[in-house]
Amino acid sequence: MRLRKFVTLLLVLLTTAMLFAGCDSARDSGADAVLGSGGKILRIVSGSENRELEPILEDFAKSEGVRIEMTYQGSLDIMRLLEGEELPYDAVWPASSLWLDAADTPLNLKHAESISITPVVFGIRQSLAEELGFVGREVTVGDLLQPIRSGELKFCMTSATQSNSGASAYIGFLYALLGNPESLTSADLEGESLRTQMTELLSGVDRSSGSSDWLKDMFLQGDFDAMVNYECLVIQANQELGAQGREPLYVVYPTDGLTIADSPLAYVDQGDREKEELFLKLQEYLLSADTQSAIQRTGRRSSYTGVNEENRDVFREDWGLQPDRVLSPMKMPAQQVLFQALDLYQTEFKKPSLNVYCLDYSGSMAGEGNRQLEAAMEQLLIQSNAREHFLQASSREVNILIPFSGEPMEVCTAQGNGAELESLNSTVQDLEPGGGTDMYAAALQGLEELKNYDLSQYTPAIILLTDGQSEGSYQAFADAYQELGAQVPVFSIMFGDADESQLEDLAELTNARVFDGREDLAGAFRSVKGYN
Repeated sequence: MRLRKFVTLLLVLLTTAMLFAGCDSARDSGADAVLGSGGKILRIVSGSENRELEPILEDFAKSEGVRIEMTYQGSLDIMRLLEGEELPYDAVWPASSLWLDAADTPLNLKHAESISITPVVFGIRQSLAEELGFVGREVTVGDLLQPIRSGELKFCMTSATQSNSGASAYIGFLYALLGNPESLTSADLEGESLRTQMTELLSGVDRSSGSSDWLKDMFLQGDFDAMVNYECLVIQANQELGAQGREPLYVVYPTDGLTIADSPLAYVDQGDREKEELFLKLQEYLLSADTQSAIQRTGRRSSYTGVNEENRDVFREDWGLQPDRVLSPMKMPAQQVLFQALDLYQTEFKKPSLNVYCLDYSGSMAGEGNRQLEAAMEQLLIQSNAREHFLQASSREVNILIPFSGEPMEVCTAQGNGAELESLNSTVQDLEPGGGTDMYAAALQGLEELKNYDLSQYTPAIILLTDGQSEGSYQAFADAYQELGAQVPVFSIMFGDADESQLEDLAELTNARVFDGREDLAGAFRSVKGYN
């Protein structure tokens, strides 16, 4: 009897250990999603829009007895990864071939195939689209520019330097405003007329994002008139709006500036024949007729000439969708011209950022924490560093530093991208940690600083870093935020033993998000800056 009890107990302990080992394996992989649980592993770095395909990938993983680890990154980050000597992934799946072509990569990429296509469109609140006269007719970028100039049309859009949907929309705008040249050249980008019109067009952006998928979620949680995003994500947004009893978005295809994401999946050949066979099996599965039909059910297209009859109900024409529309790929600019265009977007064309950095200098940040903070801010404030990730400041940008411990310290402000910004970095490097933690008081001070600016002329954000549980009053901040009457996101970076629930409360209040800086603080700062 004792032996039986001992064996039973041993089996329970072994089972528990295996369960925890499985959890640790998933957690230690660093992946955003682990699909399946087999012995063979396929690691894929992908654009965030492919989160919607996880159920389809899960089916493959289970049927083949393998594990697929998905890590989601922005298009520029994927391109930068490809330019490194090594890549900790077996495959790459960016939103567009643009980023495979733009990467100057030493890696051996093979078997690249488009898995689906989706155009980048405007989704405009139905009643507003009707008021603007956009329903039931073709609309050009010039047509869209008119209500943007008058203030009748504001929209959300991802950053052109961080996300493919934003970059694609921006490239389409460039071609349209230049009269659709055969190819985009450096000389085309230098015209004063283009500068004026593009600045006017991008002045209509009232919230930005570094991720297409998160832009959709942000839109659903807020009160916005329109967004620029993939057709498939606008469809999904409409499905959720319908479930909530809210007004749908009407899809507008900018006819003279319509760009298309072709979702290429490519293998990174590192000499593992077994891994390559698994990749090819996954690719064959994704391109099969049944799976392509399932992918169409998510709002993506399988061809440039229309959608299958059984999926037409997804592409609802009363939402402005055109299931029979023939899509023509636009010629993408050469790498040098692309980078020049992205640089102009970041430094000249887009609405300037207004960043309020509330940085924790409490005693617990002493030592390694403070060293990481200094290194992270150096990546943003020193412009030669920021330029590597297209995060450099414009001449009109404003950066405000509010260091805090138990209370806010002296507020420092830098206008533009010159000496004042370098001086702000010197302040960061010179400050010493000490004292308690009250992030709410610092964030409140940030709201007071924002009152000195016409927020309609900026893309404002409060960027909060903390490594501990905050003293002070959340309610006092919430009351002051409501009184401000403006949509200012509070993006938080969690570090050390920070209370995630406190940060999530701020994110929910301000329609923002929390970034994890515990593994890579500099990377977290770069990510949050890409949302502004």
